[in-house]
Amino acid sequence: MRYSDIHRRRNTLTPQSQAIPGRAMIPNAAGGYTFQVDPWMQLRRFLVTGTLAGTYYTSAQKLTLDNVEVVRELLDRDPERVVNEVVAVSTAGRAPSNDPALYVLALAAAHPAARRRAADALPQVARIGTHLFHFAEFAEAFRGWGRLLREAVAGWYVNQSAGDLAYQAAKYRQRDGWSHRDLLRLAHPAAPTAEHAGIYDWICGRGTPSLEVLRDADALAGELTERQVVKIVERGHVSWEMIPSEKRTASVWKALVPRLPVTATVRNLGALTANGVLKPLGQATAQVVARLRDADAIRKARVHPLAVLLASGTYATSHGQRGSLSWQPIPEVLAALDEAFYAAFGNVVPMGKRVLLAIDVSGSMSYTSLPGTNLSCRAVAAALALVTARVEPRWHAIGYDTEKWDLPIAPGMRLAEAVELFNRFPGRGTDCAVPVEWALEHRVEVDVFVNLTDNETWAGLHGHPAEVLRRYREKTGIASRMVVVGLTATQCSIADPDDPLMLDVAGFDAATPEVISEFGRL
Repeated sequence: MRYSDIHRRRNTLTPQSQAIPGRAMIPNAAGGYTFQVDPWMQLRRFLVTGTLAGTYYTSAQKLTLDNVEVVRELLDRDPERVVNEVVAVSTAGRAPSNDPALYVLALAAAHPAARRRAADALPQVARIGTHLFHFAEFAEAFRGWGRLLREAVAGWYVNQSAGDLAYQAAKYRQRDGWSHRDLLRLAHPAAPTAEHAGIYDWICGRGTPSLEVLRDADALAGELTERQVVKIVERGHVSWEMIPSEKRTASVWKALVPRLPVTATVRNLGALTANGVLKPLGQATAQVVARLRDADAIRKARVHPLAVLLASGTYATSHGQRGSLSWQPIPEVLAALDEAFYAAFGNVVPMGKRVLLAIDVSGSMSYTSLPGTNLSCRAVAAALALVTARVEPRWHAIGYDTEKWDLPIAPGMRLAEAVELFNRFPGRGTDCAVPVEWALEHRVEVDVFVNLTDNETWAGLHGHPAEVLRRYREKTGIASRMVVVGLTATQCSIADPDDPLMLDVAGFDAATPEVISEFGRL
């Protein structure tokens, strides 16, 4: 690039350390200026990404408090829409964790205008016992236990079939200091059937259960031989979580394999391999591989791509994150995990456009981890990039911090390989305008820029990303679009809300690739 070009750009564009004249912009945590995201988008970001890990510049506590204030403002404005957003994200399995949805629902349950809708939505969002315990903990922090909330919790027990309730009671016994016994005493649900009454008695430690799942759960807590445990498993009433860890021997795991749901299969690949149940060319291995390759089963089970990404990374490292469990990864299983990862996103239709994948590899992206994981935003961006690379026929990928980096990813690359590739970058400052500047300087024709970032841009001296994108359109004559994938739950975005060709979407949402594709096809 010639000095005269840089000089001209400096006279017309605004350094990222300053706001664009005449535009409403806010300082981000890194000291640069960005656009403030629409409050509804901030709510969706919070529901999808959560804030437990914080960011490089902002603590998790402050991020959570900022998002709580936004939620409360939205509840004042449109309480029904807030609850509908919670239900939509939760029931579709779009978020890696259901906790943010439960947290916002508890906030709604404490709001006078939203509490009825929140109570009605409780069974949709708190679908299992653990969810109900989390909600109870959040709700108690925000408000007292009024009649409406007690009725909602009572309805959770009353409206389930006896078989489903017994399974929940045996599988999820307590969490966060709450148990089913605590909630029964709090809500006093009426028993709609004699079987329900028997389940309530079992929860409270009274009587002999009539349902087999409860009898088997009780038996598993006693002294049993390995063969007796296998027989209980083969009866098909108990889940793997109900079996004490010391009783999960190789024979027990082998009996469990045909009965493991998809999510449980993904979570236990290391244990199955370490116990010798999974081995090259083995029958159990064939069963597991077939399950992981069943795209319909993956989607029906609402397996989140992040769960598969985590499992793939852990399995490839040959050891668990805790304990001394180790194994030799089986190549067929690793390949099946890759297929499961792509299947978890659903059927993404290609844009058929010229796509530039731009991945922020700055220092803040390596620091921030997604809640409940050891995956950095860089790693998540790598995984999302692979989805687009696999689907789109015409694409190119680059990394950037304050300059452009070559990024040799390929559609057939293993997830673990891509994540490792992204960990090699030094990680300096952040200039989110670099991808567009690079494309302009090298005359690269781009229809859609896909920018995966935490939005903490500050180091750009020669213009904000939105300004540089407008210049790119003027110079090339291409009506280029930009999708900004925000990987943290901040209120900042480089996407100009007044530019119809720029779109801001929430982080590691299972729906993100299809949203990108739909926007690019418009």
